[in-house]
Amino acid sequence: MKRPHIFGWKTRGIAFVVSLAFALTAAAAYHTIKRIPIAGDTGWDYISADSQGRRLYVPHGIEVVVLDLDSGSVVGKVTGLKDAHGVAVAPEFGRGFADATDPGSVTIFDLKTLAVIDKVRVGDDPNGIIYDAKLKLIFTADRGSKRLTAIDAKTGKIAGTIEDLGGRTEHLASDGAGHVFLNMQDVGRLHKLDVRTFKVAETWTLTPTCAQPSSMDIDTAHNRIFIGCRGGGQTQPPAPSLLAVVDATSGKIVATQPIGPGVDALEFDAAKGLIYVSTGGGDGALSVFHEDAPDKYSLLENVKTLPGARTMALDHKTGTVYLPVADVGPAPAPTPENPRPRARPAPGTFSVLVVGQ
Repeated sequence: MKRPHIFGWKTRGIAFVVSLAFALTAAAAYHTIKRIPIAGDTGWDYISADSQGRRLYVPHGIEVVVLDLDSGSVVGKVTGLKDAHGVAVAPEFGRGFADATDPGSVTIFDLKTLAVIDKVRVGDDPNGIIYDAKLKLIFTADRGSKRLTAIDAKTGKIAGTIEDLGGRTEHLASDGAGHVFLNMQDVGRLHKLDVRTFKVAETWTLTPTCAQPSSMDIDTAHNRIFIGCRGGGQTQPPAPSLLAVVDATSGKIVATQPIGPGVDALEFDAAKGLIYVSTGGGDGALSVFHEDAPDKYSLLENVKTLPGARTMALDHKTGTVYLPVADVGPAPAPTPENPRPRARPAPGTFSVLVVGQ
C-alpha cells in the first residue's frame, strides 16, 4: 500500500520540479541590456517586431524608424507620416502597413525598400493595427470614428468595415477563425467581431473587475484572451491594475494577476507559454507571467524598466523585449485648465530600451 503512494508522490514531485525548473529558466535573469538612441523628439506609440524578417518597427511621430533586430542598427525609415501609431506586416506580399492620425490613414510600404506604395483613408484617429495571416486582412481600429476597418493585404483595398462600435477603441487581436476581439477602453467592454460578415457577434462587460481594458493578445490554442487593465474607475476603492484572462467563447474573466500602473502593451509567447506585460507608471516594470493552465497563471519576474516605458514588442525568436522610452523632464506648472500636468520627455533622449536574459 505504501509503494504506490510513495511512487505517486515521487512522480508528482518530479513533475513539479521539472515545471518549476522550466519556469525559472524561461524568465530568469531578465535585465536591461542597452538603450538604442533614436534621433528626434516627435513622440512614439506602439512598436512591433517582425521576428522572421528580423526587423523592429518604431513609430516615431512623423516617421517609422526601422531597426535590425540582430544588430540594433537603423536600416531605414518610412516617412511622410503624421502622428504614427502602429505597424503590421504581411510578409507574403512584401508589404507593411502603418496607421497614423492625419486625420486617419494606413500607409502601405515595401518591406525591402521601405518606399511608400499607397495611402488608404480609414476612420479618424486609427490606433491599434494587426494582420490576420489566414484571412489576409489588415485590421485597424479608429478611435475617432469608432469603427473597425479591414484592408486586403494583397490589393490594398478596403474589404469591409464595422461601424458605430461605441466608446474608445484600443487594442485588438484575431483568433484566426474569423473573429477579431477589440477593447473599448472608456466603457470597459470587449467586442467579439465577426470579420467574415462584418458584424458585432458579442459584447461583454469587463467592469468592475477590469476597468479601462487596454493592451491585448490571445492564446488561440486555449481560446484565452489576455487583457491589461489600467484600473481606476468609479468604484470605491477604484479597480486595481491587473492582467485579466478572458474566455473567448463565454466572455467570462477566468483569472487575474496584479500588475503595475500604466499598462499599454502585452504579448503572448505561445511556444513558451509566457505573457509579457509592460507598465510605464511609477518606476516602470516588465512583468513576466507563465501560463500554468488555461485558467491558472503565475508571476515569474518583475523587471524594472524606466518611467514611461509603457509599450513594447517581443522578439519571439530570442525572447528579447523592446520598449520605447525617453527620459522624463520636469512637469509644467499647474494651470486652472490643467491642474495636474504630466511630466514631459526630455529633448534628445528618445530611445529603445532592450531587455533580455
